[in-house]
Amino acid sequence: MAFGIDHAHSLPVDDARARIHALGEYLTNKHGIAVTWVGDDQAKIAGKYLVVSIEGSVSIEPSRVRFEGKDPGMLWRGKAKDYLAAKLQKYLNPATKLEDLPRS
Repeated sequence: MAFGIDHAHSLPVDDARARIHALGEYLTNKHGIAVTWVGDDQAKIAGKYLVVSIEGSVSIEPSRVRFEGKDPGMLWRGKAKDYLAAKLQKYLNPATKLEDLPRS
């Protein structure tokens, strides 16, 4: 079973890409989550955040970023969605400068 998150943005695609790459660095450095880029705009994600396994892919599009992943189960689905949605909100916020986004 899969679940997904769509996050709309109004950034130029190059800026959105740089911000999602920064988020990937953060996830790897902070949580040990592997982020493997399979192109400029698509990455595979695999690892654990606390006790929740995160396995899926992220794609960057001109007006949205989409995460599709393995459903972590009923108990953790809400927490996983909330965490990922909050990170996308933070990293794709045009009011925050790219250089101010955490990478560790």
